[in-house]
Amino acid sequence: MKIVVLAGGISTEREVSLVSGTGVCRALRKNGHRAILVDLFLGLEQVPADLDTLFDAPDGLCADVRVRAQAPDLEAVRRSRPDQSPSHIGPHVLEVCAASDIVFLGLHGMDGEDGRIQAALDLLGVPYTGSGHLASAAAMDKAVAKRLMDAAGIPTPKWRLLEYGPEEAESLAAELPMPCVVKTIGGGSSLGVYLPEDRAQLRTALNEVLGFGGKVLAEERIYGRELTVAVLGDQWLPAVETVPAGKEFDYAAKYQAGAAVETCPAQVPPEVMEAAGDLALRVHHCLGLEVYSRTDMILDESGKLWVLEANSLPGMTPTSFVPKEAAAVGISYEQLCQRIVDLSMQIKRRG
Repeated sequence: MKIVVLAGGISTEREVSLVSGTGVCRALRKNGHRAILVDLFLGLEQVPADLDTLFDAPDGLCADVRVRAQAPDLEAVRRSRPDQSPSHIGPHVLEVCAASDIVFLGLHGMDGEDGRIQAALDLLGVPYTGSGHLASAAAMDKAVAKRLMDAAGIPTPKWRLLEYGPEEAESLAAELPMPCVVKTIGGGSSLGVYLPEDRAQLRTALNEVLGFGGKVLAEERIYGRELTVAVLGDQWLPAVETVPAGKEFDYAAKYQAGAAVETCPAQVPPEVMEAAGDLALRVHHCLGLEVYSRTDMILDESGKLWVLEANSLPGMTPTSFVPKEAAAVGISYEQLCQRIVDLSMQIKRRG
């Protein structure tokens, strides 16, 4: 098949996405597909008159990329685009996608997980991998996801949606229950997430998180073991337990070697593993997700599981959770990518 692996974009998770997309593109080419990597934001400056020939480009237009310890400078990315268009979709992206048999969404964060590119592809009538636009949007917006989980009786920490200005941060810091977590409602890769230890740190967090957007989630902090569980098709995969080398599992800890200890399968009793898997499936269905997803949760000291959030397009980098969980049940990276394509091709999208 002709497959466009769409990655990059203009979100804070741009580099993570490019690493995911590069891995996926090369895996699909190993599987015999005519796959190419296309950056959603930068696009392609020049394309051949016969777009079909583009799918035979050497190494699928992949480049050597890596995730640096700091999030990318998005202003520098914007300046690097020759046409300087305000569009989040780069030159020739949609026409190349329309020439493919399916688009593999290797995007993360804004424009990828929030349902917008899914809606665009639906309007074009182009098949794509993963969940549809509505479910993607619901999962990406942490407040919407929380409301849906609360309604379904899924255990999730107490929360409050905040909309405030910098001048209100000090009064909020004095009144919010502690301990708490402060996070932007649409972030990922642990960007825009703060774990304040005292009210002075809470005040700082409330100021800094506004840099990610005007809506903020304040959530009860649950202490315990950090588990994440992937769903593939209609089955859960073995949970991963993460223990950060430092105090927090931040952006660097997620993508830099040695920054965290990840155990897969997690060393938990069989009944806890099953409960975590069943809970991930409940979240997957509650949010209307399809094909694959990943749910992050906490196992507290009493043995209760608490859902933090779900990811509709989980990472596919070499250090990502979903490939590790798949490998634990004998599914290779190439097989995982193929399964995602096959499951996605079975979905009848609303045109």
